[in-house]
Amino acid sequence: MSGTGARRIRVRVEGLVQGVGFRPFVCGLAGAHGVSGFVGNDPSGVFIEAEGEPSVLDAFTAGLTGQAPPLALVERVSVEPAEPVGGSGFRIVPSRHGELPGGALVSPDAGTCAACLRELRDPGDRRHRYPFANCTDCGPRFTIVTGVPYDRCATTMADFEMCAACAREYGDPGDRRFHAQPVCCPACGPALRALGADGRPAAGDPVEVAARWLEAGRVVAIKGLGGYHLAVLAADGPAVALLRARKRRESRPFAVLAPDAAAAGTLVHLDPAAERLLTGTPHPIVLAPRRRDAPVADAVAPGARDLGVMLPYTPLHHLLAERLAAPYVLTSGNLTDEPIAYRDEEALRRLAGVADGFLVHDRRIEAPADDSLVRVFRGRELVVRRSRGYAPAPVGMPWRFPRPVLACGAQLKNTFCVARGNQAFLSQHIGDLESYETLRSFAEGVEHFCRIFGVRPAVVAHDLHPEYLSTAYARDREGVDLIAVQHHHAHIASCLAEHGHGGPVIGVAFDGLGLGADGTLWGGELLVADLVSFTRAGHLEAVPMPGGAAAVRQPWRMAAAWLDRIHGDALPGLAVAERHREQWPAVVRMARAGLNSPLTSSAGRLFDAVAAIAGVRDVIGYEGQAAAELEARVDPGERGAYPARLIEGEPLVIAAGDLVGAAAEDVAAGVDAGRIAARFHRGLAAAVVRAVRVLGEGTGLRTVALSGGVFQNTVLLEAVASGLERERFQVLVHSRVPPGDGGIALGQAVVAAANDRL
Repeated sequence: MSGTGARRIRVRVEGLVQGVGFRPFVCGLAGAHGVSGFVGNDPSGVFIEAEGEPSVLDAFTAGLTGQAPPLALVERVSVEPAEPVGGSGFRIVPSRHGELPGGALVSPDAGTCAACLRELRDPGDRRHRYPFANCTDCGPRFTIVTGVPYDRCATTMADFEMCAACAREYGDPGDRRFHAQPVCCPACGPALRALGADGRPAAGDPVEVAARWLEAGRVVAIKGLGGYHLAVLAADGPAVALLRARKRRESRPFAVLAPDAAAAGTLVHLDPAAERLLTGTPHPIVLAPRRRDAPVADAVAPGARDLGVMLPYTPLHHLLAERLAAPYVLTSGNLTDEPIAYRDEEALRRLAGVADGFLVHDRRIEAPADDSLVRVFRGRELVVRRSRGYAPAPVGMPWRFPRPVLACGAQLKNTFCVARGNQAFLSQHIGDLESYETLRSFAEGVEHFCRIFGVRPAVVAHDLHPEYLSTAYARDREGVDLIAVQHHHAHIASCLAEHGHGGPVIGVAFDGLGLGADGTLWGGELLVADLVSFTRAGHLEAVPMPGGAAAVRQPWRMAAAWLDRIHGDALPGLAVAERHREQWPAVVRMARAGLNSPLTSSAGRLFDAVAAIAGVRDVIGYEGQAAAELEARVDPGERGAYPARLIEGEPLVIAAGDLVGAAAEDVAAGVDAGRIAARFHRGLAAAVVRAVRVLGEGTGLRTVALSGGVFQNTVLLEAVASGLERERFQVLVHSRVPPGDGGIALGQAVVAAANDRL
């Protein structure tokens, strides 16, 4: 009851405050302070009216940020006075709706909490062994949201009417499911089914049926939070080989789900940082060094030093892991180069012939989301693939976007980005835009983001490359201003945006390929850049790519181009040339003539050449494989480094051929691949540091941003970063945003905005 000295306030809370139990939290906070009033959702966040004594209201408003739920991210609390109305009690009122959202954020999906796990394992609980248990602290969010404000009617849970018991929990301020929108139970919620390869129901408990299929060496498709996965037992070599053959995934490593952190520790070496990431709310796949005695088939991650491990993040995954008591492969439910399947009928069609059985449920997935992938760098997460558990949490900016922006991203590892106000919303991982299905997923994702975040793009950013499907999509949009952003400028801008830094900096952008401003293929770039523009201040020595795209798939072609550049017709006897002696002369002639041999300064192609020369990898099965396997072979005890000259000029050139030539000499001398890999990494890093030092002296800049997919290589990243730090440079590296092409869209968005402000 309000007293005679009571006052009333209107409060607006913005940030990640919908789908995280914020309204129930506000009710509890109000009750603890004896405050009357109400709370609700609207398209911009949470609105509150509160009445009480001034000191009590001060404590109440302070608690909105200081005591917020664990999944919440309060960005702004604004308060204005209102006329007291008296009354008592505090309640949740119906959501207010508007034409377009204004600032509400959508929560990422959250892994199952400890309280729900206890219920799952309690024979006396009504949710015992229920695969869809959730509460305000965990469960599906982004993948089921159809609109905002976040209410059950704006999720795919609208298909399920709450039973009386769930409704009581939903309406009880003392229950942890108070206003938990996905609340459900076996009586009223989604149901699990096991289907045979023919789509017919299989008799028995679905989890038990799926476990028996896996134990029999079968491939099982499992519908998760953001789409379908394909599973086999990780220790079953023939089953893993069968999955590879059917999925058409020859060699890219599979991720493995372990029952718990202790079991994961038998698969990989987990330092405290890796274990923290593994058990954290997003529950990503964590790349960590594989144990030699790990109980997984060699074919799970052939040629890889690291193994991707994850823990169960839904009740269904927990039930299956506990029944199997063994790790199992969990990889995206698709064929190579396709997006993850997430619609039931489509999954049954697309995965027919791949899966021997299906574990399905009837909760619709609105937004597909593949698993996120992270690794550890200097005790912090380095996000390689940002998707489930991370998207669509915004990347906050210290500056505002003058007009709403859509950035369409790159061709490979695509994400897109929508931005408004001071927030950029980087999408979940879409994949390589090389099929109709993936392009459709991209377009549907753009429309979904624009709808839930209330963005009507006025500015659309895209890559310079005219043949990228993302570029074509941008150019097809009407009534917008188009801004083309050079690929490597976008890489550096994404790193700057993550750090809230406007530049200028010296940017080192190392990746596979990107169209340069001069029409050649860049990829080993040193830029002097801010968010508006850049200058190409240096680069790796350029070399022909004989056969164009064929040189990406066949790294030995890059070895041929480099060795011909260095030795000409006096090529020393090397195994790589002998292995390809029938094609070698033709490839060399192609490179010399410039026939279908575009020039490239790509760091990725440089790694490819050295990998082939060292006998690590001649032909790849997935993008970046040769470089990843070369990194995996690095001998950590080797302290030598290949020298590389700096060729002065504008731009400055790093003589990458020196590194290739030194590697070839070591191969001819019988030096093992591990030492060659280490000397190459160390030599390249030292050359980059010296080049940056020269550019720093010429520009006066002392901050360096490292970006591009090559800097997912933590051996190179550590060598470059530590070398620059010894030279007293400030070094900016990625953490929350992928350094590879998955971060390109964010860079495009901030470059477009910076130019829009001019």
